[in-house]
Amino acid sequence: MTHDWAALDRDLSRLLPSDALVRKRQELLAYDCDGLTIDRHQPPLAVLPRTTDQVAATLRCCREHGVPFVARGSGTGLSGGAVTEQEALLVVTSRMRQILALDLPNQTITVQPGVINSWVTRAVAGEGFYYAPDPSSQVVCSIGGNVAENSGGVHCLKYGVTSNHVLGMEVVLPDGSVTHLGADLVECPELDLRGAFIGSEGTLGIATAITLRLLRAPERVSVLLADFPTMEAAGEAVRLVTAAGVLPAGMEIMDNFMINAVNDLFGHDEYPRDAAAVLLVELDGQAAEVAVSADRAAQLCCDAGARGVRRADEAADRALLWKGRKSAFAAVGQISSTYYVQDGVVPRSSLPQVLSAIEDLSRDHGLPVANVFHAGDGNLHPLILYSRDEPGVDARVKELGAAILRECLAVGGSITGEHGVGADKRCYLDWMFSPDDLATMRRLRLAFDPEGLANPGKIFPTPTSCAEASRKVVTLPADSSVVAF
Repeated sequence: MTHDWAALDRDLSRLLPSDALVRKRQELLAYDCDGLTIDRHQPPLAVLPRTTDQVAATLRCCREHGVPFVARGSGTGLSGGAVTEQEALLVVTSRMRQILALDLPNQTITVQPGVINSWVTRAVAGEGFYYAPDPSSQVVCSIGGNVAENSGGVHCLKYGVTSNHVLGMEVVLPDGSVTHLGADLVECPELDLRGAFIGSEGTLGIATAITLRLLRAPERVSVLLADFPTMEAAGEAVRLVTAAGVLPAGMEIMDNFMINAVNDLFGHDEYPRDAAAVLLVELDGQAAEVAVSADRAAQLCCDAGARGVRRADEAADRALLWKGRKSAFAAVGQISSTYYVQDGVVPRSSLPQVLSAIEDLSRDHGLPVANVFHAGDGNLHPLILYSRDEPGVDARVKELGAAILRECLAVGGSITGEHGVGADKRCYLDWMFSPDDLATMRRLRLAFDPEGLANPGKIFPTPTSCAEASRKVVTLPADSSVVAF
């Protein structure tokens, strides 16, 4: 469908400040992809509102002109969710960066969607509080984007993902009306539309004010770094630690490829270069509890075959151990100018099997794969390295990514843990869900957006974009338990 962009531009110019519209093609290039760069689509027009009223006015204008819209935060997403594949107005919330309210007695903070994740903890750290969800991109990703994708992070094993820490939201619906979902209370006597909205990837509206739950900073934190001769041994350590009743704040694994990439980035060997895998285990809580748990976890790592275990208790030493994990994607970028990251989830017990399968698939497809992942909850992040100059490589990369997801589903896993479905994985959603399941999800979406204006074409498979993928059906084990997006 062709839209009258000149008329939309004219009306938006009356509603918004002059600096809120981005029209120049060279400036719009900044928005042609998100963190997943394999597909690019430049928007015809972008707006940068600062207030809820401006967002509402923009969406009302879109509805009047029948123009779809796509919400975008910092653009760090990894599923193509904030990209305008079809003609749509891009609504960028990056200027909405105010802290609206702080209620330390009740341990809440209310922020606009453009507030950066790490800023929340920075704002309250002096009072002894912090915000638990911590994606690896937390110094650049926004809270609004975290809400859209239901982002996780290193600490999701113990503290959960974004949905566990959002109490309420002010939301602009696709027709431009403003509503509130949830409340400032932990429990609220209403349908959990808050939970439906979080993780909906911009298909139900735009959150313009978000009330977050704050936690008291732990009394003590310890980090262990264990290195292993095989990936299987590292996986066994994860199993032993969790089976023993020890609950780490986070458990992360990097393979040998990633270890050496990080060491090369740093210019020194922070991690053992000859290790097949390293496992980072963070424990937090009361001092006595952490001391006992750290000793127990270190022993269990040794029982699983760890060659050595380093322990860091001071903040600077802990940060040094975590620096490599937090820099993993940047380290790969030093080796390959382009890479494609997937986001499958598997049961912890299946980690060795699936990682072995990924190694075989990498060899079969002739594309190197680096692995770094949230081992505690089985959330894999395989990075497929490739050269964009190679003819036909995009199709091969996506084929390998799909094959990896098939392996995840075959053991009862999921196609995404925290990156979302977006455009990248919509063709695989019917591998997990039946037609009736998908129809129910679509009905919910239509209840919020009957005209289909919000982030069109995302999440759900479509006949035009998914004809090939829909023929590759995965049969799940009878006793499998899949995780919804």
